[in-house]
Amino acid sequence: MRDPYPTLESLRLTNPVHYAPATDLWLVSRYADVRQILLDPVTYLPDNAQHAVAPLSVSALRTLAGAGFRLPPALANNGGAHHAGLRRVVTRFFNAERVAAAAPMLEKTAREMLTGLRSRYATGDQCDLTSEYARYLPCRIMMQLLSVTHAPAATLVEWSDAALELFYGWPSAERQAHLVELVVDFHRWLTDQVAGAAPADGLIGALRSHRLPCGESLDTATAVAVCLFVSIAGQSTTGQLISTVLRRALATPEAWARGATEDGFAQAWVEEVLRREPPVTTWRRVAARDVELSGVQLREGAQLLLMLMGTGSDPEVFEQPERMCPHRVNVRHHLSFGAGRHRCPGAALARTEAAVALRTAARLLPEAVLAEDSDPPMLGLLSFRAPLRVKVRPSTRSGYSSAPGR
Repeated sequence: MRDPYPTLESLRLTNPVHYAPATDLWLVSRYADVRQILLDPVTYLPDNAQHAVAPLSVSALRTLAGAGFRLPPALANNGGAHHAGLRRVVTRFFNAERVAAAAPMLEKTAREMLTGLRSRYATGDQCDLTSEYARYLPCRIMMQLLSVTHAPAATLVEWSDAALELFYGWPSAERQAHLVELVVDFHRWLTDQVAGAAPADGLIGALRSHRLPCGESLDTATAVAVCLFVSIAGQSTTGQLISTVLRRALATPEAWARGATEDGFAQAWVEEVLRREPPVTTWRRVAARDVELSGVQLREGAQLLLMLMGTGSDPEVFEQPERMCPHRVNVRHHLSFGAGRHRCPGAALARTEAAVALRTAARLLPEAVLAEDSDPPMLGLLSFRAPLRVKVRPSTRSGYSSAPGR
């Protein structure tokens, strides 16, 4: 978790399609192979994308079943005929025009969130940009974009994080019991929204009126599954991206200063972080038939783990990949948002949120430096990685703490 690059490089160079018997997963690490898989949804199916990584306890399964919880094919795990229509519904709420129109609201929200933190920062106090800023900014934006008004942001974030940990982590049976209760509450709330509580002009209302290719209305379970995935991707993973973007900029003082003053730098920095250190580190596929990949024979049903994070450091694609080079010419070739029919529909929003978050923080917290000498604890799930805290304080040479009104 702290330094995955040596392992990713070793796999890519010596064993690019590597079987890990402990997890029954084939680790695919070369850029060309991962891209080939993502662009071939017929040979490589998304069916296992949202399967629980660790076996759930009998008690946890009973609780989920009792609440009617299930995740039918919806977006990330949907290789069927109705995927395209569902994707169009979701994409309509995250297209470039809507994201551009939301930019002023996004910047206003970011400034509001930093106001209280800034007053403490001005006195020299340490502030955690993850727990006080990055973790909640995407949720507040999502709520406004999707017309969600029936739950506190803190509750939505807690539910979203719980679902990620339950399905992509290795929680103990005791921890599962706690997470399952939160996930059931999340599922129940989403079900109520789909049933009619949510306004008709938001995403949930659009799903409620959506028709399948056969002409039937979208069933509630699938609509809830779409909302669950969009909520997690739009909240937790975007918050993880913002935390990483902020930490990497703070670790490079020049980047923090440029983020505040140089037009276009924040966007370029976000893109390099996405290439080198994306929050979504891996994704899963399953072979639909016997197939050969980089000289390795895979049998039908083989479970593949695509090492997205490693592909951004493949020297066959990116020159000097270990260096952070804002404005890298081919940086948009990274696979951190996927590729093909399952490419992240919220990519434009995530990019914009992270860039605004960096630019606003750099301007309102000038001369900020990391307050910890050692690396922070990291979120370490199968497919998600990010710093769990980003503590900052004013630089001792800035004089900022002596001028709280600045």
